Amino acid sequence: MTQSRDSVVVLDAKGLRALAHPVRVQLVDLLRRHGPSTATRLAERLGVNSGTASYHLRRLGAAGFVAEDTERGNARERWWRSVHRATHLTGDELAEREPEAVLAYMQSVAALYNLRTQRALNEMQTMPGEWRHVLDLSSFALRLTPEESRRLREELGAVVARYRQDEPGVAAPEGSARVSLITQLLPEPPEVT
Repeated sequence: MTQSRDSVVVLDAKGLRALAHPVRVQLVDLLRRHGPSTATRLAERLGVNSGTASYHLRRLGAAGFVAEDTERGNARERWWRSVHRATHLTGDELAEREPEAVLAYMQSVAALYNLRTQRALNEMQTMPGEWRHVLDLSSFALRLTPEESRRLREELGAVVARYRQDEPGVAAPEGSARVSLITQLLPEPPEVT
């Protein structure tokens, strides 16, 4: 696992295997989005027991994804924080060496994105109108080469980078809310006729 100055971790084989579990992906996501928390509070949000959350937090801690937040809590209450702001899975070499772990990780991430989408849709009717009108589920069918696809991914990343990132504890303008932008670039295999 390598870490850059902007707190992005690039997965190696060990980190990938540690993170390739749906509960662990969700725990890291909650800590990144909402800031430090306890295993009990995280377990409540995920609908699992606190022992399960504690176990997975310890495994994530051993792999360097989370750390104990020693500025919070007491002898009875252990707080955890995310160590990185983002995770990147790159390189064909890792996918070649660890295909099952890559698949498990990607499926866990996809499940997390599905949960976020379902949560937003479930809350749509009670959302303030100004937010309900910006909610969007779009699909664009494009015919691209691999190089065009890479360029599209980079261009979308550059657009997103121009906007304010969500960081727990950092003040945001009046009227702002957390917004999830989920992009998926999904190559479709040729149709068999």
